[in-house]
Amino acid sequence: MKLTYVFHSGFVVEGKAFTLIADYFRDTDDGFVRTHLPSFAGRVYVLASHRHPDHFNPEILTWKQLRPDIQYLFSGDIPERGKARWTDVARLVRGDRWSDGVVAVQAFGSTDTGVSFLIDAEGKRMFHAGDLNNWHWSEESTPEEVEAAGQAFLTEVDLLAQSAGRLDLAMFPVDARLGGNYMLGAEQFVERIRVAVFSPMHFTPSYEAAEAFRPCAERAGCRFIGWKAKGESIDF
Repeated sequence: MKLTYVFHSGFVVEGKAFTLIADYFRDTDDGFVRTHLPSFAGRVYVLASHRHPDHFNPEILTWKQLRPDIQYLFSGDIPERGKARWTDVARLVRGDRWSDGVVAVQAFGSTDTGVSFLIDAEGKRMFHAGDLNNWHWSEESTPEEVEAAGQAFLTEVDLLAQSAGRLDLAMFPVDARLGGNYMLGAEQFVERIRVAVFSPMHFTPSYEAAEAFRPCAERAGCRFIGWKAKGESIDF
């Protein structure tokens, strides 16, 4: 399979009989998604984990004109706000499962808004975290707030670990805006779930801060993808 980093938390996964576009917010400078959309292999699945504008761009609803076969898989909070009215939008809330025999998706929770996605396709198991992370600003939060944020995150990760077992690919936030402990959630994630390939996300524009997680990921046995620019691709 081929993984392309688009921007922020946006990715494209290309298989033999499917193409998955997750959390599209903004295209690459050379318009990778818009250019290749008509020719992507197989059926196109467009996932949006929640309504935040850095994860959901209403532009994706116009793609139906170019690819009538698109299947939208949205967090339940997006249609509820009237942003999606297509009859082929599957609304997923935590615990929901969806499958068409080619791609199977299970919605897990988030520690912010919406859901995260566990995806099975062509023998690969992938996870897109959406806004699931150990979100806390240790320099600003009280000890009680830090403890509550950490517990909520670990509860969800443990549920994912029980269900998934092992991940061939994890797309997970490594966001330096959290301050000194910005890598904590990612560290806890790879400690609890066996991940073959780890792709940082939600780090825009700090590529260097995301790269700093490489040693931790590699100690956990992950292949770490150190993105250097929008539009880069790797095979996994």
